[in-house]
Amino acid sequence: MAQVKKARAIGFNHVALEVGELRGRSKTSAFIDLGDQFLALQKGRTQAADDGRHFGLVVDDKDAVRRALAKAGVDPLPGQFLDFLDPWGNRVEIVSYKNVQFTKAPSVLRGMGLSHLPKNGKAMKELSGKGMAQADLPTQTSIAELQRNFH
Repeated sequence: MAQVKKARAIGFNHVALEVGELRGRSKTSAFIDLGDQFLALQKGRTQAADDGRHFGLVVDDKDAVRRALAKAGVDPLPGQFLDFLDPWGNRVEIVSYKNVQFTKAPSVLRGMGLSHLPKNGKAMKELSGKGMAQADLPTQTSIAELQRNFH
């Protein structure tokens, strides 16, 4: 019997969330561009607020998000992560780009004006352990060296 090749999941194109109301060009949907991915918001939230279900939104500056949440009066959920509920009960976890294995292609980072973003040693080690390290991916050390050399 011939072996059947299975498809492998290779990433997310988008995440869709249901919300209560939208403002913008469409009355039923809105899209937040994330470079080569997007977040789709669809009108029609009908279920109760999420408890454990969530998605991780990768950001360049987690502390800036923490400050913005505080300024907006949004309390983070208890625990070791920066999680919060949006106004419709969708649970969002804020994740720092430097701490996760997730990477954007250098051309996408460049197009987003984020080619300076580093990865920390732990994330690089995890990527390397899977054979996925990119030699041209900046690390926190290389960014600091560049800044010293140019200032």
